[in-house]
Amino acid sequence: MTIHPAASRGVANHGWLNSKHTFSFADYYNSERMNFGALRVLNDDSVAPSMGFGTHPHRDMEIISIPLSGSLEHKDSEGNSQLIRKGEVQIMSAGTGVAHSERNASNSDDVKFLQIWVMPKKLGIKPRYEQKVFDQKDNSLSLVVSPDGREGSVTINQDAFFSLAKLSSGEVSYERKLNGNGVYVFVLEGDIDLDGQKFSKRDGIGISDFTKINLKASHTAEVLLMEVPMKGF
Repeated sequence: MTIHPAASRGVANHGWLNSKHTFSFADYYNSERMNFGALRVLNDDSVAPSMGFGTHPHRDMEIISIPLSGSLEHKDSEGNSQLIRKGEVQIMSAGTGVAHSERNASNSDDVKFLQIWVMPKKLGIKPRYEQKVFDQKDNSLSLVVSPDGREGSVTINQDAFFSLAKLSSGEVSYERKLNGNGVYVFVLEGDIDLDGQKFSKRDGIGISDFTKINLKASHTAEVLLMEVPMKGF
């Protein structure tokens, strides 16, 4: 188990953007925090009203955006133009190359969202975009990202599975979906008990070898679980 307390993350404050980096990104470099298996970037971003990231290119990366509050406006060179809100998950496979912009759609409130990069299984694929709404139920897991779109999830070009858990004084168990995968647990809100250890908001926990883990909360909590391949990264 690798533990990344919330306060240990890298910080970048550009005025219009306040970002916390779990792994090395841009000006934040930590040789011990390059990735967790195929999980390369986990940025916790807050963008000021009407501000955002100008058009910039990517290639051969799986990019997932998960809004936590507010709404994010997405535009890309493939012709996609969408608003993304809390309860929705967006994925963009950059593949052979795509340019995109992300902007806070509000002129009065910050937008807070997770920007996540996963290294792809296949290189040079045709760029693709997908976005879906997910309805979370108390004390249950919602699969939101998978390699094959099972259970209505968005599809990723990697043997990776993302699940959202909403706990309300309850408990859920998560079982590994693919041998050789590890899981990175990120506490979005509240406090949780993970197999007997206590963790709080924005703490991250990487478990490289597991079969099943148990999450428990005595009050309302939200958790993102990212199961990713560990070998070769």
